[in-house]
Amino acid sequence: MRAATTAHPHAGARTLAPWGMLAAIDLHGCDDQRLADADSIRRFVPTVIEAIGMRAHGPLALERFGDDELEGWSAMQFIETSSITIHADEVCSRCFVDIFSCRRFEPELAAAIAVAHFGGTPTVTVLER
Repeated sequence: MRAATTAHPHAGARTLAPWGMLAAIDLHGCDDQRLADADSIRRFVPTVIEAIGMRAHGPLALERFGDDELEGWSAMQFIETSSITIHADEVCSRCFVDIFSCRRFEPELAAAIAVAHFGGTPTVTVLER
């Protein structure tokens, strides 16, 4: 964990520990049928939430929108420590899963669950904020 330095308008510079982490999971070469199926996305969300030790907060928002090759499913689920967003693109066989939490979790485990659910090859980028 790397500390960041920030200037506060009423004090000198201070060191802050990261408040949360973001795992950006990019999947390419996914199963198009799973990405096009709303129920598939609905099943994925509680599975990944449980796997990373979180709890859902409120209902899942899931909508299909866009035009032509940009049409796809997007989902957003609040979790007790922040949120999970999903963008599924069956036209190009890709899926983007972003998990932000102020409690640490295992990004590689979340990526493995996403691969097991949607297929594809993952690239995982983790940011501390």
